[in-house]
Amino acid sequence: MDAQRYPRLSRITYPADLRQFPEAELPAVAAELREYLIESVGQSGGHFGAGLGVIELTVALHWVYDTPNDRLVWDVGHQTYPHKILTGRGARITSVKKKGGVAPFPKRSESEYDTFGVGHSSTSISAALGMATALQRAGDPRRVVAVIGDGAMTAGMAYEALNHAGGMDPEPDVLVVLNDNRMSISENVGGLTRMLGKLMASSTLNAVREGGKKILGDKRTSPAARFMRRWEEHAKGMFVPSTLFEEMGFHYTGPIDGHDLPALLQALKMLKGRKGPQLLHVITTKGKGYERAEDDQIGYHAVGPFDPGQGVVNKGGAKKPTYTDVFSDWLCDAAAAEPRLMGITPAMREGSGLVRFSREYPERYFDVAIAEQHAVTLAAGMACEGAKPVVAIYSTFLQRGYDQLVHDVAIQDLDVLFAIDRGGVVGPDGATHAGNLDLSFLRCVPNMVVMAPADEAECRAMLTTGLRYPGPAAVRYPRGTGPGVAVPASLDTLPIGKAELRRRGSRIALLAFGALVPVAEAVGAELGLTVVNMRFVKPLDRALLLELAASHEGFATLEDNVVMGGAGSAVLELFAEAGVLKPTLLLGLPDRFQDHASREELLAEAGLDAASVRAALLARWPELATGGGLRAAAG
Repeated sequence: MDAQRYPRLSRITYPADLRQFPEAELPAVAAELREYLIESVGQSGGHFGAGLGVIELTVALHWVYDTPNDRLVWDVGHQTYPHKILTGRGARITSVKKKGGVAPFPKRSESEYDTFGVGHSSTSISAALGMATALQRAGDPRRVVAVIGDGAMTAGMAYEALNHAGGMDPEPDVLVVLNDNRMSISENVGGLTRMLGKLMASSTLNAVREGGKKILGDKRTSPAARFMRRWEEHAKGMFVPSTLFEEMGFHYTGPIDGHDLPALLQALKMLKGRKGPQLLHVITTKGKGYERAEDDQIGYHAVGPFDPGQGVVNKGGAKKPTYTDVFSDWLCDAAAAEPRLMGITPAMREGSGLVRFSREYPERYFDVAIAEQHAVTLAAGMACEGAKPVVAIYSTFLQRGYDQLVHDVAIQDLDVLFAIDRGGVVGPDGATHAGNLDLSFLRCVPNMVVMAPADEAECRAMLTTGLRYPGPAAVRYPRGTGPGVAVPASLDTLPIGKAELRRRGSRIALLAFGALVPVAEAVGAELGLTVVNMRFVKPLDRALLLELAASHEGFATLEDNVVMGGAGSAVLELFAEAGVLKPTLLLGLPDRFQDHASREELLAEAGLDAASVRAALLARWPELATGGGLRAAAG
């Protein structure tokens, strides 16, 4: 770090160094931290706007609290780049998301300052409450703070934790900091957002409150101040529609300007000495201090490398469509043909490709906020009344709605289509965002049809197939682009449970699922093997598999899902039930969580690139290298 450009920040490796600065210098430290974040993310890319919004809050928390002894629990790891810079990772922050580099989200194994791993949202209050309770029962006086924001307060889990904390006896000593920037990735939605907006606008109440404190003194010693406190509770009901947090058992403080560092420090110092559940409401601006990010909070949520002086530049030119683009176009085309279609997303309008649909069909578009469980059961309810709901969701986030998928959709055999983005290896966002488990947890659910496309055109056909199938169906496609197959404008369907024979070879049949079909084709062509695009994980093409079993010596299955319980396991189960005994090599993702790296690096690490697949086949069947040794199969 350049000591001339960052004379204060360059002297801070850990929060203990920060706490050596006098309070008067902290605004200058925050200014340097903001500039360094802009510079470093400009070099590396990564989550951007949320970190800029919590610069002052991060400095204040690490200065007031004795971290890591006091426990600081972050929600939605988008916010934590400034935290990482102040906790020993500043010099390496430009390696974020790269293989072997700084993790994109808090990670316990990376730093003792990352007290709780996070990638999904709305977990901080529950985790902090658990920590505070354990410390309290052990007689440990350390403090616990949860920082929740960037949309995380829209999820039900946050309220489950608030409800529990507010009713505990003895009361837990925990502080919840609500970082209210009115954004997640898109704009926040729902009734709570409206309520907080009205609360923020209640300048009259806040002026009366602060003026009363100055005149009447401490409520613990002044009868007049105690009366003022009781009056304040009634006044809140006049100025704002709800006293939600107070009614749930939290002492509410705020709202205060989250970029006013002296005010933050004053509030935190006061709250640090208070007992019981506390909630501090701070108002921040996503992208604060970088005008382009303030003006385009969605576009600057996460960025690739860019020149801070120029901003993110759209290079233009024709781009290969991603699978998300294919889904986006299909959804609008299908909506035009099917008036009962409804589109549902849990706060992922941009990521899941619903921007165009939300504009063209606003009355049929539903952003339910960060509430995956609700999204799935909402779809079930729609299906009960004859609608055709499509739940657009990342594989990793569907895990949070799994009970609803089983209980509310599958048991009732309801007509719901799950368009599952980011299936399989995802890459730079790490284990929390990987879609490595979905084929395993979907195929074991009765009534489900599970599809995995080999290319863009097949993805569109599968989506139409799932929409027209009268029951629960899932289309699971990867992040990024496919092999580049042209996508037709028509809404064609595929026969349920029918695979596609891509290459008729001999000896060994490669059974490939989804994104690994091109790898199987390349290896199959080199070694003279049969290649099947399986298309369906459930139901499998039983007739084709038994036909191949009669004419081939062995099989290899390829999937970008964990091997355990995955598509390869389904093939073995079918063979076992049919009494087929054939050597079968299962190739897939390992039985461990992979760290962040590029998608290509992770596939190679798992042995799923073409070179690794070829090597695995030759290790199992060395005779393939010379074309002899195995009995030739009938063509």
